[in-house]
Amino acid sequence: MIDKLEIIKGRFDQVSVALTNPEIVKDNKQFSKLSKEYRQLEKIVKAHDQYVKLLDTIAFNKEVLEGGDEEMRELAKEETESLQQQKLELEATIRNLLIPKDPQDERNAILEIRAGTGGDEASLFAGDLFRMYQRFCEIKGWSTTLLNETAGSVGGYKEIIMEVNGDDVYGTLKFESGVHRVQRVPATEASGRVHTSAATVAILPEPDEVEVDVRDADIKMDTFRSSGAGGQHVNKTESAVRLTHIPTGVVVECQEGRSQHSNRDIAMKMLRSRIYEAAVRKHEEAIASQRKSLVSTGDRSAKIRTYNFPQGRVTDHRIGMTVYNMDAFLNGDIQDMLEALQFAENAEKLNQGGI
Repeated sequence: MIDKLEIIKGRFDQVSVALTNPEIVKDNKQFSKLSKEYRQLEKIVKAHDQYVKLLDTIAFNKEVLEGGDEEMRELAKEETESLQQQKLELEATIRNLLIPKDPQDERNAILEIRAGTGGDEASLFAGDLFRMYQRFCEIKGWSTTLLNETAGSVGGYKEIIMEVNGDDVYGTLKFESGVHRVQRVPATEASGRVHTSAATVAILPEPDEVEVDVRDADIKMDTFRSSGAGGQHVNKTESAVRLTHIPTGVVVECQEGRSQHSNRDIAMKMLRSRIYEAAVRKHEEAIASQRKSLVSTGDRSAKIRTYNFPQGRVTDHRIGMTVYNMDAFLNGDIQDMLEALQFAENAEKLNQGGI
């Protein structure tokens, strides 16, 4: 492990020097790429430095135990037990840091939420999920942009799509893809019966333009009048855009912008993500076929989580984790759940990789 860490430290030093090169600083794409690599390597290098210091202290204590006076030997013995525990914990942390990251993880993402079974209650739940993710993004310091929305008849959303920009967005949110089920008594239910409904969440990695070859000749564009807010402007212009990618049949719509041009740009971004996501899904399914874990299966139709309001609990069915902080969870406090899912994924990789 030390050898691996030394190699990584060498690369970290190279990247550090490169980031001071004026030619690289002027190249936004290259500078951004190296800056991300620097931040990733920095975590490992800090752990490496801490580990080396810990090994030096353990070695010093060993010398004291072999040749010091009785009082010093007793102090060294007590300290060594604590240091050995710290060593085990730090080694576990380093092994996790050394797990190869999926290259998609550091990408921005497009988050799509759609009401599923359950009628109006499903639309309301989709709205709850949207606010939960929006609040989580605020906590993380990520920026969000609403791309498209279709409101439910009594509130919430039939569909809502949001772009999320920040550090490791896709790697953090990718486990949220799947069917989210809610069990609660609807406000309109006079008898107080618990109603079950669902919404689907899809997290799509945002591709670079060069990675998805979408030719203009393969796109059919239709325009229509927006159905959202906007007053007379909405009623008089066909600013909303629908794009159909003929080879794959993928269809996207956008009506959030006030101009047809801006809506087409947004729709193109959504279209690229949908097409790119199909390739990523194949990649995930290939990985899942080699694993027993259900954390990352690529199956967007799998029921992954239940939100039970009468019992105030949220249960993730992939890892069997239940929390009883429903209100806080729906207010964006989902970090512990996401970390547990990441831990399960890493444990699977560790078992296979022998790090």
